[in-house]
Amino acid sequence: MDVNFGGGMVIEWILVLIIVFFWGLVFAAIVLGIRWLIRADRRGSHEGPATPDALEILRQRYARGEIDEAEYERRRAVLRG
Repeated sequence: MDVNFGGGMVIEWILVLIIVFFWGLVFAAIVLGIRWLIRADRRGSHEGPATPDALEILRQRYARGEIDEAEYERRRAVLRG
C-alpha cells in the first residue's frame, strides 16, 4: 500500500508561492521606480534658475538706478555683516 499524504503537492505549492512572491516584488520595484522617476522629474521641472543672492539683487538695483551709491554702499555693508 502506497501512502502519500500529498507531500509533493505541498512542495509544488510552496514553490509556486515563492515564484509569485518574487515576481510580485519585481513588479512592485518597477512601479515604485517609475513613480520615483516621475516625482524626481516634477521636482526638477518646478525649479527655475538659481535665485540670485541678496548682493546680486542689490547690484542689479544699483545698475538699474533704483538706488543711489550711498544707499548701495550702506546696504552692501549691512549684507556683508
